[in-house]
Amino acid sequence: MKHHHLAIAILAVAAVTHTPVRAQQREYAIAIHGGAGAMATLENNPEQAAAYHSALDTALTIGNDILSTGNEAEKAVIAVISYLEDNPLFNAGKGATITARGTFELDASIMLGHNLTAGAVTGAKTIKHPIRAAYAVLTGSPHVMLSGAGAEQFAAEQGLEIVDNSYFATPRTMQWIRELKKETQKNGTVGCVALDKQGNLAAGTSTGGMLHKNWGRIGDTPIIGAGTYADNNSCAVSCTGHGEYFILHAVAYNLCARYKHLKETLEDAANHIIHQELNPQKGNGGLIAIDRHGNITMPFNSAGMFRGFLYKEKDTPAIIRATGIGKEMKKESTLSQ
Repeated sequence: MKHHHLAIAILAVAAVTHTPVRAQQREYAIAIHGGAGAMATLENNPEQAAAYHSALDTALTIGNDILSTGNEAEKAVIAVISYLEDNPLFNAGKGATITARGTFELDASIMLGHNLTAGAVTGAKTIKHPIRAAYAVLTGSPHVMLSGAGAEQFAAEQGLEIVDNSYFATPRTMQWIRELKKETQKNGTVGCVALDKQGNLAAGTSTGGMLHKNWGRIGDTPIIGAGTYADNNSCAVSCTGHGEYFILHAVAYNLCARYKHLKETLEDAANHIIHQELNPQKGNGGLIAIDRHGNITMPFNSAGMFRGFLYKEKDTPAIIRATGIGKEMKKESTLSQ
């Protein structure tokens, strides 16, 4: 893996559940997730767990390369999620799970915090990178959400890559589907939130949907305010979990509102929603969030959540990164040359 300007890595393992990273102000920051749920199959499979850590670390490196050079938060979000959509380890894009009809249907959304604009696609069957289509809806249409064949037509007109639905089927996907039958609490979805050097926030989420879903079911991922939200006056949020509950509790907007209006810390607001609002109703899942100061939180009420963060401290060369699956996280402190 190329770390470009990053060097002198010090690796340590810290026992962390959903403890956030605190700071007054950071130069830039990024957090990612790759789904939450029961991770029992990884407990005794260190090789597979290492593959997930490596994928998460690569995603963070992609985001760091973009943010460190002063590029916008949305560029990092799109690049990171596009990478995760191409990685069959995750339930998005190439790794999408399958519907009851034996097809693949994908959803994605993105929101920019500086002007509260957003774009989303749902029920897409032929768009290779749904997150790019969501951004195209934001920038190239007067709408917020497009669905099904209309979303695909729009994406093609925008020059985005179109593939046959069979593109999303992989041996790894089919193996994952067999595992999911045993671990029904395991949820997919990938997401990214970022704060850039200009102080702008962005959030994006992409998913292959719920295993064996029927009737064109739509979860929280493409719904602005449920699965994705960003506001420069509060925070950027991306969710993963049992979508119906995240919709009913408007989780992403709920977090931003608690932070903005109740003046709660990012950690307190996120923990209240995940552990007090969702838990009693069996709303399994988690979220990642970054506030306008660069603080990060990643709570989950499931057995585990694929997640990671990276941030650059102001006026120092220190870059901190960490990736996690279950309760523990692998933490790395790096210095740039």
